[in-house]
Formats: sequence, C-alpha cells, structure tokens
Amino acid sequence: MNDVKILLDEAEIPTQWYNVAADLPTPLPPPLGPDGQPIGPDALAPLFPQALIEQEVSTQRWIPIPEPVRDIYRQWRPAPMFRARQLEKALGTPARIYYKYEGVSPAGSHKPNTAVAQAYYNQREGCLRLTTETGAGQWGSSIALAGAMFGISVRVYMVRVSYQQKPFRRSMMETWGAEVFSSPTTHTQSGRDALARDPETPGSLGLAISEAVEDAASRADTHYALGSVLNHVVLHQTVIGLEAMAQFKKVNDFPDVVIGCCGGGSNFGGTAFPFLQEKAAGRAVRLVAVEPDSCPTLTRGRYAYDHGDTAKLTPLMPMYSLGHDFVPPGIHAGGLRYHGDSPLVSHLCHLGLVEAVAVPQLATFQAGVLFARSEGILPAPESNHAIRVAIDEALKCKESGESKAIFFTLSGHGHFDMAAYDRYFAGDLEDYAYPEEKIAASLASLRPIGPG
Repeated sequence: MNDVKILLDEAEIPTQWYNVAADLPTPLPPPLGPDGQPIGPDALAPLFPQALIEQEVSTQRWIPIPEPVRDIYRQWRPAPMFRARQLEKALGTPARIYYKYEGVSPAGSHKPNTAVAQAYYNQREGCLRLTTETGAGQWGSSIALAGAMFGISVRVYMVRVSYQQKPFRRSMMETWGAEVFSSPTTHTQSGRDALARDPETPGSLGLAISEAVEDAASRADTHYALGSVLNHVVLHQTVIGLEAMAQFKKVNDFPDVVIGCCGGGSNFGGTAFPFLQEKAAGRAVRLVAVEPDSCPTLTRGRYAYDHGDTAKLTPLMPMYSLGHDFVPPGIHAGGLRYHGDSPLVSHLCHLGLVEAVAVPQLATFQAGVLFARSEGILPAPESNHAIRVAIDEALKCKESGESKAIFFTLSGHGHFDMAAYDRYFAGDLEDYAYPEEKIAASLASLRPIGPG
C-alpha cells in the first residue's frame, strides 16, 4: 500500500474525549490555594462554567462530546494523517514517518478543538463574554472564531512581542470580532505594575494570563478561557490522538515513537495521551515532548507547585515550572514561551512515562524548511520543534537500519509566520539557551510537591 493520505469519514469523529486522569499510576497532586491548602472545584466557579469545572476534576475515563460541538468539528475533522513519503525519501531513511495535520482547521491549528468546546459550555450556561491570553496568536484566533460561532464577545491579551511580530494573527482575531490588546496593558493592575517595573518588557504568557484573569474576575458577566495547560483543555485535544489511533489501524501500523511540540502541553497531551493506554497494556511506544532551549520547562525546570500566571492570581498548580516570574526571550515559537506546563503532562513526565527534549531555534527552522521542501506544507515555528525530533529519530534509523514508525502532530501551518522565515533565511535568527543562573533565580520561590 502506497497511500499518502489516511482519511476517516465524518461518522468516525470521536464521540468521547479520553481522560488520562482515569489511568494515572498515582493521582495528580491537588491544586493549592494561597494558604497552601488544597482547593476544591468551588474555587474555580468565578472563572469557568460548571461543566468545564467538572471536567477539570473528573477521573471518568470517557467524557461524551456534545453533538453541537461535533457538528462544528465536522468543518475540519477528522483531520488527515499523512505518510511523509517525500520526507522519508529526502532523508534516505528506512523509517516510516507519519504526521497528523491540524492546520486544516479554520484558524490553522489544533486550538479550535478546545475553543469550540469552551465556547459551547460557556454559551450554554449563559456567559456571553470571555477574556483570554495568547502567545503566538493561534489560541486567540481560535477562541475568536469560536466566540463568533456561539455569539460570545472575546477580549484577547496578546503577548507584546508576538503582537509586534505577528500582526496578521491580530487581524484574524479582529475579523472574527475579538478585541485584541498588546500585553502588558494599562487596562489591568497586573499590566500597569509590569509596565512600571519595565516599560520595555516583551511581555510573557504568564503576564497575559494575569491580565485576562483579572479582567474576568472583575466582571460578573465574564468568564476566562485558557488555551492550554488545564486538564479540561488537554481532554478536548485528545480527539487528535484518538483519530490517529483509528488511522493507524487503517494502515495496519502502530508508532514506535509519538512526538509533539510542548509549550503548555495541550497539543502534546492531546496527541500522546490516547497512546498511553497501549503503553500501559505493555506495548512499546515512546512519548516525546519537545520544547525550545530558550524556555526549557520540562528539561530544566523543577517539578513543584507554582502559579500559572505572573501576578499569582491563579491557584498553585503541580507542574514543571521555570518560575512564574520567568520572562523568556522573544523566540518566534511564541506558543511555546510559557514558564509552566500542563499538570497532567508534568506528572507523567515526573513518573517517567513521558520523555522530554529541548531543541535550539535554528535547528527547528532548518527542519521546518526541509519539511516544507519535501512535503509541501509550511509549518508553524512551534510545529518545527516536533519535526526536528522526528527527523532526528528518522536519521537514527538510517544509521541503525531499523524501520521504525515515527508519528508527530503538525499542530499548525506557518502562513502567518513568514517574517520569522524571512529572518531565518537572512541569518538574523540566533539560538538562545537560557542561562542556568537565571533559571536558578526563577526557581527559588517554588513550593515543593511532597517529600523530595
């Protein structure tokens, strides 16, 4: 069989999301309040609709996908999976390389998988205004799209460096009706404080989250929406891995390694978590999360309790973190510039069930260009991280002569990232490995999780 596209029918869109919390070897440590005591679901009520709070704390293995959400999913799901035959040929590898392409969504990335679900649950419970943050703009675009579909107004706090680097993402959000502001702003106390400390700050996802949470908490008619990290967000993204498993069955294959870029963790978790069931059953499959050298949360951070935002408005969450006041450099993979990571991804990494690797910026663009010239799809800078490691794994197979199956999610296209590619071709991009002393300083305030 020489198929390139591996397709599913609309009837094969998953009817349930997979909740990995049901199958953890040890339970996830609870979030903590400011007093260091565990908090319950009620603490989340000012920010989220009840249905999402229930999903956040659920240990039920399968959670039904509402039909109105599946109806909208049909516009781009099931997403195609490709056998990367031209990339295999370019590399001269015996490896079998597959990728799931999430850039077919209207917003051009995987993010609408959760944006549509979050907008649906908010609208169902009567909330008609949402605030959120965005780094690269993929999440902001997606929640703006979902807001337009469900009649919800959306305000987006976009990290300043990305606001400047990616003006067309801003235009896209505004086309769908969202308000977009460069974060930090003067609209919130968090923003004003940050500007007072450093008027030239590039901003950070942690700071933009603070602004969005502060905005939502100040108004009774508003909820907050998050594009990654939280359990319910990762849950919604499992449609990626569930579809991929069905597609592998169609070609009678199964991956030896599953790879995803990882910033907050929703793309990686959504891709990899469904395969954990097979791993738990004894099937040999490696799950690899890929992050940038300049924001090495899983590889150089600490597994501890930390706030998800800079102003410490959010609960303390158990996760790998570089410290809530960590401000990463302005690399072009803006969606990966986050100080923390999904508690679920962090927990599984801590248990050794998930691997993590950090890669430098130039190597990721080199991989993305090779992929574009062989497969034809221009990848987002975030996705280039997964491509880099997939290529590295394929080259190892070339050396060893093994024919392994390598699978990664191409989380989005790079059509709004051409300025980054221009800088790469001009030789203006550089690698940046974050200094150990700066990481140590950011880690100093973290609260340990249990003994050791």
